[in-house]
Amino acid sequence: MASDIVGGIQLEESILEVFDLTVIRSGNVIIKDIDLTVRKGEFVGIVGPNGSGKTTFLLAILGILKPQRGTVLIYKSPPMSRRLHKRIGWVSQAAANLPRDIRITVRELVRLGTLNSSNMFDWSDNGRREKVDKAIKMAGLQDVENTDIGRLSGGQRQRAVIARALATEADFILLDEPLVGIDRDARNSLLKLLDKLCHEEGKTILMVSHDLAAIRQTAHRMIFLEETIRFDGPTESFPDLEKLADLRGIEHVHAEGHDHQHDQKEGK
Repeated sequence: MASDIVGGIQLEESILEVFDLTVIRSGNVIIKDIDLTVRKGEFVGIVGPNGSGKTTFLLAILGILKPQRGTVLIYKSPPMSRRLHKRIGWVSQAAANLPRDIRITVRELVRLGTLNSSNMFDWSDNGRREKVDKAIKMAGLQDVENTDIGRLSGGQRQRAVIARALATEADFILLDEPLVGIDRDARNSLLKLLDKLCHEEGKTILMVSHDLAAIRQTAHRMIFLEETIRFDGPTESFPDLEKLADLRGIEHVHAEGHDHQHDQKEGK
């Protein structure tokens, strides 16, 4: 496959391939006719209004929801395949909403990312400390690595759960609304971290967010999803609000009045 240059990086290997995907929940079509390819090194932002199917799409990619029709392949394998072990990092909307009174440090939380069914009762190190150290450093949490999660800011907790995903050494990271509930500085810091993971660590990121402005400032590529994909392209080509309304089939409620006023000005 020929390589492309997007966002200043070279893209080659196909990480995610989606063909003709349709998902129905409770008798309602949530997403339909989805075709998508994400390649190594891309930072793809998925945006759309509430209820547009963004989270459903991620859950279908992960294999948590079964499609009515279509195919999902990750590294050429179906979701939940054993071949995908350690290759996918998943950060859900609720991942950072840990109880304030929980007694677990950042380091302990990140270390959970190194555990799986095969090593859960293996008390030897087996390189886990190195993986945890690297993940904490990538997330910029060295100063609070021994601090209880409950004492962290919202932005720091979000970084901590991303570090836990990084500790698995996953190359493909999926995030669902990671910017919710964090302030502007924390948001900017988190977005810089994600960009760095793509450019310096070779990670591939697929992120859902309602924050259109933040995605436009960060992602290499944007997808507007509302039941189906209505736009998919480079961030700099993302349509303005008027064109976006057209894509969504939203008509200007004052269109006739505007036309009439225009005609009067033209003397028609």
